[in-house]
Amino acid sequence: MKLCVYGAGAVGGLMAAWLARDGHDVSVVARGAHLEAIRRSGLRVRSQNGVESFQIKAARDPRELGPQDYVLVTVKAQSLTEVAQSIDGLLGADTSIVTAMNGVPWWFFERLPYNQERRERLESLDPGGRLARAMPTERIVGCVIHLAASTPEPGLISHNMGRKLIVGEPGGKNTGRTTRIASALQAAGFEVIVTPTIEKDFWVKLLGNVSFNPVSALTVSTADRLIAMPGVKDYMVKIMREVLAIGRAVGVDADIDPEARIDMARALGKFKTSMLQDLEAGKPLEIDGLLAGTLEIARKAGVPAPYTEMLFGLIKARAQATGQYAAPLSE
Repeated sequence: MKLCVYGAGAVGGLMAAWLARDGHDVSVVARGAHLEAIRRSGLRVRSQNGVESFQIKAARDPRELGPQDYVLVTVKAQSLTEVAQSIDGLLGADTSIVTAMNGVPWWFFERLPYNQERRERLESLDPGGRLARAMPTERIVGCVIHLAASTPEPGLISHNMGRKLIVGEPGGKNTGRTTRIASALQAAGFEVIVTPTIEKDFWVKLLGNVSFNPVSALTVSTADRLIAMPGVKDYMVKIMREVLAIGRAVGVDADIDPEARIDMARALGKFKTSMLQDLEAGKPLEIDGLLAGTLEIARKAGVPAPYTEMLFGLIKARAQATGQYAAPLSE
């Protein structure tokens, strides 16, 4: 298959490398020093088996790469506006778009039974519907990521742990576009689950993202330290309970106890969340994609979420102090 990974950072770079290793025609959209390093020395992946290098076509302008069978969008939420402006160069009549990112995806409401009469859009994530027009739901395959990777230097991906991916189409009616990419990712070395409830799987992941990521950035602490401090752990559990209630109000029941979700993080040991990594690297923090969308759903559903609102305000203030919070998409 012909595949392009739009955003060859930690997760996207790993996907690109493993798919290329399995013989697919893979390209990446990247920029800056990362792009130059890939062009110069290939895309390198470091794992327990050492470092492998993959010669993969890389471009700053997607139009150089042409229409694809699949485009895997692996950027942070704050970069989606740029993707929407330029992804058309990668799309043919039958191109599928795989969204592999943290937080609430812009298409989350599109096919929920809760929303069929309301026809509401998540304005905080997709103001004016720009993302939906550029990447319509009928092309989408959602992908929930359960692995840890990082980019210690330009052109180098470090695969730290895990290889699980959950894929499915919005609304649960999976078609060949899901089964084909699932088979390709499985053959490339990922552990792939095809789900009829991708919105639920996003919400299970969101419980940890909304709590651990901002709190780890505020405290500059690894996840194991947060769990070990009773007061902090209790605060994160309260946030998780609010997020569970928000999901249930719109028909998405994560069906997991917060303590069980804490156990999932505990099993990973001493690790830095992606937001803490971005904080330390001086990059913009993925705040709106995690918190703004969640809280917009809470307001639409009439669910109070004071602890999550408090966290939203605190992490915005922290990021603004160091210039790591971009203005919301709607501003």
